[in-house]
Amino acid sequence: MAQTNKTVATDASVAAFLDGVASEQQRADSWTLVSLMEEITGEPATMWGPSIVGFGSYTYRYESGRSGEFLICGFSPRKAAISVYLPTGHERHAALLDRLGKHTTGKSCLYIKKLSDIDMNVMRELVEAGVSSVRTSE
Repeated sequence: MAQTNKTVATDASVAAFLDGVASEQQRADSWTLVSLMEEITGEPATMWGPSIVGFGSYTYRYESGRSGEFLICGFSPRKAAISVYLPTGHERHAALLDRLGKHTTGKSCLYIKKLSDIDMNVMRELVEAGVSSVRTSE
């Protein structure tokens, strides 16, 4: 049974959204993440809902039969931190997270206050691992 996601790709402008981010630091960090994620996925940045910048998409299906489409990876510059969305969550990547630097995690998000707090080579590895996992399971 297909169910419609609340968060879907839109035609909204990524540049307009990021230019409207209040924090100069978060704006700069967001553009760095756009470059990184576009390079890794080979996909352009797209707005998902009103506040998530996503790259590519994939179809998921749960054992319950519920399915949908979601971004392969992405992020959202939130007031408290930048939320990074990885399709495989963060639990699978404990060893990488141990090397990442200053961050916190939620259910399926990685929270980073500023990119200068983390090792960007490790961030690259995290994104590459998540993208590879999704693409090999499609």
